[in-house]
Amino acid sequence: MKLKLDLHEIYNKGQKIDEALENIIEEALDKKIKLVEIIPGKGSGQLKKHVIRFLERKDIREKYDRLEKDSKNFGRVFVHFKTK
Repeated sequence: MKLKLDLHEIYNKGQKIDEALENIIEEALDKKIKLVEIIPGKGSGQLKKHVIRFLERKDIREKYDRLEKDSKNFGRVFVHFKTK
């Protein structure tokens, strides 16, 4: 099972983006989900950079196993979790 977060609706609201990212990560941990798909969209790439910077923060990075940028679709990022 995977969770999906589409950021198109809040692309220009920095605080809401961070809250949405934090919430989806916590939900994945609570429900022991192995994969979260985040869709920042293609655009100029600024939103994707924001998402990746957020995910690489030390306090967030320790919560997931690995980060994968979709090689076929520039507008998607996958976050993989190890479930215990």
